[in-house]
Amino acid sequence: MNDAATRYIRPTGLDPIMNRIANMLPKLGISYANSRLLAVRGRTSGEWRTTMVNLLVTPDGTRYLVAPRGRTHWVRNLRVAGSGELRLGRKVETFTATELPDAEKIPVLRAYLERWGWEVGRWFEGLTKDATDAELAAIAPGFPVFTLH
Repeated sequence: MNDAATRYIRPTGLDPIMNRIANMLPKLGISYANSRLLAVRGRTSGEWRTTMVNLLVTPDGTRYLVAPRGRTHWVRNLRVAGSGELRLGRKVETFTATELPDAEKIPVLRAYLERWGWEVGRWFEGLTKDATDAELAAIAPGFPVFTLH
């Protein structure tokens, strides 16, 4: 595995095809398991870049984006831009983002695995929602998490 700071799992096999299909759903206004189309300005080009993400909303209403594949392009773009848009059909919601420090990621990673482990579990190194806090803390540096405001 890559160093946690540079961890990035590229799409392979059928992933690119499935990603194209998944990206079409929010464009059509269909939210699959609370999915949204994330739009962030490119860190070099300044052009809008989009990808489908799973928006995690906790019972207290706090909203998070988790990057199960690690330091993806959307993560790097969001770190530079600090803001973006969540799109669902014609509805566009702007936000600013704050990246969580590793120590604060554990409950968010657990909730994310509880909600979407069936979909993204393969990128979590065999961990599930039942992982110990120590196990989640060990992988936390490789999984960027952003709080949305």
